Amino acid sequence: MDYVQQRVAQEAAKAEGASASSSFFTPLNIIVLLFVLYATYSFLRPTPPPALPKEEPAVVFKTFTPRTLLPYNGENNMPVYLAVKGRVFDVTRGRNFYGPGGPYANFAGRDASRGLAKGSFDEDMLTKDLDGPLDTLTDLNQEELEAMAGWEERFLEKYLVVGKLVAVGEEEKEE
Repeated sequence: MDYVQQRVAQEAAKAEGASASSSFFTPLNIIVLLFVLYATYSFLRPTPPPALPKEEPAVVFKTFTPRTLLPYNGENNMPVYLAVKGRVFDVTRGRNFYGPGGPYANFAGRDASRGLAKGSFDEDMLTKDLDGPLDTLTDLNQEELEAMAGWEERFLEKYLVVGKLVAVGEEEKEE
């Protein structure tokens, strides 16, 4: 019997060791172990290099006439330009306002000076004769001139000046 008791004691010891080792692998301990491993990985993994912002394409300062400015109305993936007091602004970033379908879309690719000064979006505010002289704006009153100056200041703060608007025939003189 001594042998049998010894054998039973050995089996009992094995069973105790097995239950002790299986009690270590409980669901809670596994979750804690996974959390510790993830935290260690997150702390030690290499960080990716920072992504540099894309540089905006260089804009060449150009001389425009009313006719050469007209295609820059935002259609056919063209940028959106408009002129105020002879300065041509790239308002492409404001495409939702100045591009096709926007509230100021009739100013795109045009001289918007008179319309902005008078606070009117009507077509009759735009230059009809694209090959004629530029609008001198001499008939505007002081209040309208101040309104136009306010718009010009706002454009200077927000948008790039990409060119100058001149009458047809004066572009050779400017260059």
